[in-house]
Amino acid sequence: MLEQELKNQLAGYLQRVQQPFEIVASLDDSDTSKQMLDLLQTIQGLRADKITLRTDGNDARKPSFTLKRVGTDMNLRFAGLPLGHEFTSLVLALLWTGGHPPKVEAETIAAIKALDGDYEFEMYMSLTCHNCPDVVQALSLMAILNPRVKTTVIEGGAFQAEVESRKVMAVPMVFLNGELFGSGRMLIEEIVAKLDKGAGARDAAKLNAKDPYDVLIVGGGPSGAAAAVYAARKGIRTGVATERFGGQVNDTMSIENYISVLETDGPKFSSALEAQVRHYGVDIMTQQIAARIIPPAAPGELVEVQFENGGSLKSSTVILSTGARWRNVNVPGEQEYKNAGVNYCPHCDGPLYKGKRVAVIGGGNSGVEAAIDLAGIVEHVTLIEFASQLKADAVLVNKVESLSNVTIHVNAQTTEITGDGSKVNGIKFKDRISGEEHHVPLAGVFVQIGLVPNTEFLKGTVELSRFGEIVVDAHGRTNIPGVFAAGDATTTPFKQIVIAAGDGAKAALSAFDYLIRMPVAVEAA
Repeated sequence: MLEQELKNQLAGYLQRVQQPFEIVASLDDSDTSKQMLDLLQTIQGLRADKITLRTDGNDARKPSFTLKRVGTDMNLRFAGLPLGHEFTSLVLALLWTGGHPPKVEAETIAAIKALDGDYEFEMYMSLTCHNCPDVVQALSLMAILNPRVKTTVIEGGAFQAEVESRKVMAVPMVFLNGELFGSGRMLIEEIVAKLDKGAGARDAAKLNAKDPYDVLIVGGGPSGAAAAVYAARKGIRTGVATERFGGQVNDTMSIENYISVLETDGPKFSSALEAQVRHYGVDIMTQQIAARIIPPAAPGELVEVQFENGGSLKSSTVILSTGARWRNVNVPGEQEYKNAGVNYCPHCDGPLYKGKRVAVIGGGNSGVEAAIDLAGIVEHVTLIEFASQLKADAVLVNKVESLSNVTIHVNAQTTEITGDGSKVNGIKFKDRISGEEHHVPLAGVFVQIGLVPNTEFLKGTVELSRFGEIVVDAHGRTNIPGVFAAGDATTTPFKQIVIAAGDGAKAALSAFDYLIRMPVAVEAA
């Protein structure tokens, strides 16, 4: 089943297995079961001295298999084939089960082992979802480290009846003890924090105990990462406080226009950003959501940033690089049916609509790319654009217009996303020329209408444009002395990764220039 090159790579990884474990498969007569058996036999054959394979499993979900280290009470199961984006998750699960240490902070590992309670996770993913691996790997590791955690990873395409019955219309989606726990990309620290009620207070205390920084960067996307590298290379004390490193880049499937990088994807690019920032010894603090900024009381004094967990950090200068998030269409039904037919990531959730009819709202590059992508999976795509023509690049417009299962409506104003009370069943739009109302029956809607800056916490403190963007000058300076800004959250035009990175570097250099021009404090004799 695996190509020889991939087998060779897998064989190399499996040499790191230190402790024996067994794989127990529950199979039926399906083609997927035959593929699973072939995959598991390959794995077992590459490390027969440590791995045992049994095919006498009797789990209700078939095909599936469990991993269990000998002498432990591990509860980790994969239902369906963990290939595509999840092959790396499978390899890591094999290594961790075999005793290879994970690259996770010791504090997080200790918190997982200390969880007090019985947790049964069921996590739905798709093989094309680039947000899913982080969740799969987090829940897999938790099941390996703590016998009271049971994790089942379910490939939605292989269990479509179950997906339908549980109304799973977006991935990743996680249920805990039968109740919805969360959806969307989650890091292991986030999951543990939701289970460990004392984590927030401990985290706040750690922030409060930190010494002031020379440069504190709020946000860890491309602009924040570039700012951190440029600041740290000046030899000054640099910190990054961010909800998740990489920011919006993590949700980008393909990156083909970053200079010197021919092609990559968002998660890989994000990991590379973080690796470079850590290389320079920057203090990275994740799971931090800024709540307020307090300007210096007098020139030369410290700026304070307060966070939602109650902690705060102080710094001589602050660079705001909080980025942006998907913009909502703000019509009836959008919030009600979010993750129940209303989606924002076609790469993640498209496979859940195989053979169904969907709509895409937005005729820019992201919207047209989504329509093209979905057209290869679903029965039909309705593309809705408010303007008089599609705004995407000509090559994309030509492509989407050539597809027989895509219907394009321009001069179309979306007025409502309709549903049956539990999931989406259609979309309404108005022809802006004739005023005629239309209703299109469908199963899902993908919103692709751009971004909104993450700047709500700055209102009344930092000057914002009418669009909510941080107003900056040519040097990245805001209206507050010592406070700079960079990237998609600012008035800098053209929201692109390469521009955000340059913006971050510029803000860091401006902050350094500000620092070296600050008056030297004179100690009392």
